[in-house]
Amino acid sequence: MNSPLVLLDLDGTLMDSAPGITASAAHAYRALDLEVPDAATLRSFVGPPITDSFPAHGVPPGRVGEALAAYRAAFTAGGMFDNAVFDGVPAALRELREAGCTLAVATSKPEVYARPICERFGLTELLDGVFGAPLDEATSTKADVIAKALAALGRTSPATPADGPVLMVGDREHDVHGAAEHGIDCLGVTWGYAAPGELAAAGAVGLLDDVAGLAGAVLTRLGASAGRLA
Repeated sequence: MNSPLVLLDLDGTLMDSAPGITASAAHAYRALDLEVPDAATLRSFVGPPITDSFPAHGVPPGRVGEALAAYRAAFTAGGMFDNAVFDGVPAALRELREAGCTLAVATSKPEVYARPICERFGLTELLDGVFGAPLDEATSTKADVIAKALAALGRTSPATPADGPVLMVGDREHDVHGAAEHGIDCLGVTWGYAAPGELAAAGAVGLLDDVAGLAGAVLTRLGASAGRLA
């Protein structure tokens, strides 16, 4: 049996990336001479593909490409690094690795951004892989990113006893739904960007309020998964 696999969302789970994402999104609205959404709406951009968020919040379908270009101009100019690792995350990742877990980021952020961000903030050395969307985010879902990670790490979908237990950890409903498409449970973390009740409604198997309890909660869930698969 393979080692337990933990798939980790990036934005809102491992990192507080809201400042750079929301500022870049606001820049895009101003560049298109459109009304900038309020702070709460901009915060909801963190997590889902940006190509879904723009049309959902006032950008005409025919101008989404224009908005995306403006967003990326601001994001790559510095917004991508206006970011911080949540306190306690490195220690939790080290604890999980010491317990024998394979750890990988699975994010809806384009992989060409996710990789240098993880490298800049010292996460790469604590992970066994970083997997993200293609640059054209509109062609990818969270389930697609998870499929890519599973294939690269030699796992099948859905999970089988020979593969060992697999768990997703994320802060938004698309993490839960994407994992479910592969028969994987998702542990929801509430320090991210979900709306009240979002994770429970999506079907998260548990909610965690404190980073300090992350490793313990993950190991408990992996043990439960192993029991179901045995």
